[in-house]
Amino acid sequence: MFIGEYQHNLDSKGRITMPSKFRDELGKSFYITKGMDGCLFVFPEEQWIEMDKKINNLRLSRKEARGIARLFYAGAIDVSLDKMGRVLLPGNLREYAMLKKEAIVIGVSTRVEIWDKDRWESYNDDEDFNYDILTERMSDLDIDF
Repeated sequence: MFIGEYQHNLDSKGRITMPSKFRDELGKSFYITKGMDGCLFVFPEEQWIEMDKKINNLRLSRKEARGIARLFYAGAIDVSLDKMGRVLLPGNLREYAMLKKEAIVIGVSTRVEIWDKDRWESYNDDEDFNYDILTERMSDLDIDF
C-alpha cells in the first residue's frame, strides 16, 4: 500500500526520484499516465493490468468511454528506475501536470500520484478538499469513520 507525502525536485533532464518507500512495491517496471485533477498517476504493473481490464470493459459505443481510453493510454509510458531511483518523465506528461522544479509525490493506496508543488498546495487549500466536509459527504455513500 502506498501512503505518505514526499517532496522531490525534477532535475534538468526531467527526472524525478521516486520515494524509497515506494520503490519495492512499484517493482522493476511500472506505468505512468495522465491522472485526474492535473496530476500524474503511477501504477505498479498489477494495478495497471486491473485498470486496463476495467477500461476495456467499458462500452465502446459511449463517447466518454472512448475518451477515457484515449486519455489513459495515449499519455502512458512504461518505465523503470535508474540506479539512483529516478524515472524520466517525458515532456508531454510534465506539461500536462505543469511540473516545473518542485514536485510532490504522494501515496494513494494502490497508486502513486505526482503533483507540481504549487498545484498540490492549491488543491489542498481548496474548500472542497476540507477534511471535515469530505467526511460528511462520505456518509452519503454509506462510508462512515
